[in-house]
Amino acid sequence: MSANAPEPRTSPSRAFDIRMVIALLFAIYGIVLTVMGAFGSAEHVEQSAGVNMNLWSGLGMLVFAILMGGWALIRPLKVPSDTEK
Repeated sequence: MSANAPEPRTSPSRAFDIRMVIALLFAIYGIVLTVMGAFGSAEHVEQSAGVNMNLWSGLGMLVFAILMGGWALIRPLKVPSDTEK
């Protein structure tokens, strides 16, 4: 990159980054499943061979959401301000 070239902008492109959308959706579903697993009945645990599937699935989704959100924040999209046609 030359010294006179403008820096790539990142703020407008961050709103349209698909990684943030995926992270948000997984976070919402993860929170719902974690709450359902934490406050669920013992019947649901017995139906899944003694494993609280809602709790573990929700926690896994939350971890995935954190990873996707972190990836989007650490390595944001860089859209050049000038596009040649």
